[in-house]
Amino acid sequence: MALACVLASPPAASAQEISNPSTVAPPIGRYSHLAVVPAGSDMLYVAGQIGNAPDGSIAADAEAQYERALRNIVAILASQGASPHNIVKLTAYLVKPLDYERSSAIRKAVLGDAVPPSTLVYVVRLARPELLVEVDAIAVKPKS
Repeated sequence: MALACVLASPPAASAQEISNPSTVAPPIGRYSHLAVVPAGSDMLYVAGQIGNAPDGSIAADAEAQYERALRNIVAILASQGASPHNIVKLTAYLVKPLDYERSSAIRKAVLGDAVPPSTLVYVVRLARPELLVEVDAIAVKPKS
């Protein structure tokens, strides 16, 4: 599977503060420990996205499903004027492990330099047997 790179564009203004306190070990991957959301911010709750393309077809392998699920989240956020930099929590559910280096490369290709607080959970099964990955997100809508 070839990775499609996201065109470089200026990130949308982040409405939150991302940090990694020095009182805990640094993150071991492409995430941050903390996102602080200002009071009164509009929140966006993105339902679990699977690896299906706009035509409904589902990618065959876990890496392609992961990339497509992340791209779906980015598209949903864009519909609200937000970007990956507005994500304050990202959770990925995997049926089987992804190669760390490949999954990190996919995440960077789709999310750019955004490193929101994240959780990775391995599950026995998702809603349908062909689904290998599901990703949901919480984001802050930028104020106009």
